[in-house]
Amino acid sequence: LAVEVRDLAKENSLLAGLSDDDVPLREGGRGARAYSEAVSVYLAIAINKGADSWSQICTWITDRDTVRGTFARQAIPMVWGFAETNPFSNSAASWMNSIINNSGRTISMLPAVPMGTATQHDAATIDYSTVMLSTDPPYYDNIAYADLSDFFYVWMRKNLRDVYPDVFSTMLTPKVGELFAATYRHGSKQAAKDHFELGMLEAFTNILRFTAHDFPLTVYYAFKQQDAGFLQGDASKQLASTGWETMLTSLVNAGFSIVGTWPVRTERGVRMNAIGTNALASSIVLVCRPRPDDAPTTSLRRFRDELRAKLPEAIAQMRTGKILPVDLAQASIGPGMAIYSRYRQVLKANGDPVTVRAALSQINAVLAETLHEFVGEVDEYTRFAFDWFQEHQFEVGDAGRAETLATAKNTSLPGLERAGLIELGGGKVRLLHWEDYDPGAYDPRRDDRPTVWEGAHHLIERLNTHGETGAAMLLTKMSPELAGAAQDLAFSLYDICDRNGWARHARDYNGLIASWQGSDGIASEAARLGSEPGQSALPIDVD
Repeated sequence: LAVEVRDLAKENSLLAGLSDDDVPLREGGRGARAYSEAVSVYLAIAINKGADSWSQICTWITDRDTVRGTFARQAIPMVWGFAETNPFSNSAASWMNSIINNSGRTISMLPAVPMGTATQHDAATIDYSTVMLSTDPPYYDNIAYADLSDFFYVWMRKNLRDVYPDVFSTMLTPKVGELFAATYRHGSKQAAKDHFELGMLEAFTNILRFTAHDFPLTVYYAFKQQDAGFLQGDASKQLASTGWETMLTSLVNAGFSIVGTWPVRTERGVRMNAIGTNALASSIVLVCRPRPDDAPTTSLRRFRDELRAKLPEAIAQMRTGKILPVDLAQASIGPGMAIYSRYRQVLKANGDPVTVRAALSQINAVLAETLHEFVGEVDEYTRFAFDWFQEHQFEVGDAGRAETLATAKNTSLPGLERAGLIELGGGKVRLLHWEDYDPGAYDPRRDDRPTVWEGAHHLIERLNTHGETGAAMLLTKMSPELAGAAQDLAFSLYDICDRNGWARHARDYNGLIASWQGSDGIASEAARLGSEPGQSALPIDVD
């Protein structure tokens, strides 16, 4: 079919008066042959779009009554109830209506101005002397791009191997040189890790050769940090992900120093792996320059002191920029590693170098300290709930143990029960979950025991039952001090949940912070319209 299309396109272009210089498209031809090959390329792309829409991995998007393609995420999962599209209909994902017409509308807008080019090279050997450098490096073992590309490659090769014989010379996509830590390719986890680390080091070392101080290297990375190793109550035992560790190790060992960092909101909230999860919303941009040859060494003690002096300020600045809790651990890597990477080495007391993984653990520990230090300044009821939550979440626990903790916090179980934080009975204690609260019954202005814990969890209840407007109307009843402390508590509790893998509770705290800007804006608008505190100027009865 591809050959017949090219022959027909070539015949029509000759009839239209287009000269035939017989130079192929891959060599920059502009005659009838190149024109016919270009037509077959566009049709091959349309066929691939059809393959994405017609496979047995497709599922239904129920709220739009349409079909979700094969690659809703970067994987090919098993699908029990797949959606089957009729390619010859006029419905979604049909050949003419969705594939050809959409492709045609896209082609009609080409070429883009200014023109762009894409070339394929080995990052470890290419000459970068004529370009500015910005990269989104591979994600360790997270996405097998070459394997996934085979889904499309087999169709492209069938249609275009005569047009681009060099590109489609192999039966499947080449995989040997791909920077992907695949155990099944390399025989063991360690061999896969070594392959990835060596390749990343070679690539960054080559990039360093061409990185000028006028135009620094920028590295985009969106990879969740935690993977394993966290022991309850000890933030320093949390391990950073192998992806972050290997990328940063290669960057630092190549001779780069991190001089700036920004979280950038790049991820779509409606993407498949973000629905109902704590998926990242941001990428982290690292700005890197060559580290001076005369960079000094420092001690682990001094590194810790610098982290404690500078990281809290950076975290406060990021929170002012409305960063979400789910992104805060990743965003904190930048300013923390900026301190680490400015030195030639950070040394332990015995003279051994501090590894990137150990540095990341130190950064995580200071992050936890920063997020949790406010707890010592809040009411005694919240301090009890904070510590009890880390042991029991919202499950029942022994009343004797709870009484001991309450006494240490200068309160009592009956007082905590009257304050509306716990359920007490039968020698057992349980923290009240937001679902246990009486909807609309909470008014912090009339509460004789207003607590930060209760305020934060009533906000979650309002948000989950009445949306941002409901949360906003509750905010109008809170003092600025109580509202600010509730936000601090949400950040801190998310950190605890994320480190311990308590995804369900983590979503609640991340969701509260994510909605804060909208709720705060609605509350401010209500105040601007002159409503009395607690009296909605908006057409909604949140109670």
